[in-house]
Amino acid sequence: MTHRAPLALPVAASVLALALAGCSAPAGGADAEAAGIRIVASTNVYGDIAATVAGDAAEVTSIIRDAGQDPHEYEATSRDALALSGADLVIVNGGGYDAFMGTLLDAHGGDPIVLDAVELAGLEGEDGHDHEHDHGESGEHGEGDEHGDHEHDHAHAHDHSVNEHVWYDLHVMEHLAEELAEHLADLDPAHAEQFAANAAAFVDGIGELESAASAIAAAHDGARVAITEPVPVYLLEAAGLENVTPAEFSQAIEEGADAPALVVLDVVELVSGGSVAFLAYNEQTVGPQTDQVLAAAEAAGTPVVSFSELLPEGEHYLDWMAANLAAIEAALA
Repeated sequence: MTHRAPLALPVAASVLALALAGCSAPAGGADAEAAGIRIVASTNVYGDIAATVAGDAAEVTSIIRDAGQDPHEYEATSRDALALSGADLVIVNGGGYDAFMGTLLDAHGGDPIVLDAVELAGLEGEDGHDHEHDHGESGEHGEGDEHGDHEHDHAHAHDHSVNEHVWYDLHVMEHLAEELAEHLADLDPAHAEQFAANAAAFVDGIGELESAASAIAAAHDGARVAITEPVPVYLLEAAGLENVTPAEFSQAIEEGADAPALVVLDVVELVSGGSVAFLAYNEQTVGPQTDQVLAAAEAAGTPVVSFSELLPEGEHYLDWMAANLAAIEAALA
């Protein structure tokens, strides 16, 4: 079976534990701790985007911030509960990815603004799973909106449950930044112009990433790739690439299960036979079957591009995605 890193301890019932626990590593400017707005994000990906938009006007806490913590299975701690207890705005991925946040919010006595990235992406259904993803009709961006006919509005169709890793979808993160700026302006009207300017700069950065993805698509449109897990699929699609991995394999790996042996052999043959441009490898979810596929790709000289679910330490979202696109382009060269 696939392996994910050890999990955090469950929520402590002790009031003393809550009193002694500090908040998870805050991000933001030098004046963040003195700011009135408190933002809690489920992962450091969303924490970084929040800090980028809010600047020094908010304190941002990311609950999950390293590869040793798996959002799929994470159990919230007393420290997390304390952080959330003072939150004005909460950012979750949704779609079942960070279900622990629902537990925390249910136990939370306040009424923070909650931004759900999967909902912003237009994924329907109680568990965030559907079979279509249409940015042009998501959230507040509809027909007539300047983003409604966005160059990268598109539909993602899947033959199994939708990929909830929407932070790899550039347009969704653009939408999130804009929503953040609007809600932050409601919470702190005095800094509304700052929030709008920061969000606009972030959106400009997303535009540069989309241009880079379009350039890759123009040069390599339709190139076939294999994956171990669906984490980077939205970015691969933006680059015009086709994921040809059997869904039964990538779905099993995502669920922490073993794929059927014959399916694994199909994937091994796929990465060994020269029919794919590269293997997209989720370095945070590994096990004997992913190791087998990785070894086969390396033995055959098939390029391997590593992706992660969390923002690497010391990096920012835009730089991280730029590096991912550069790695994709290098593997296709």
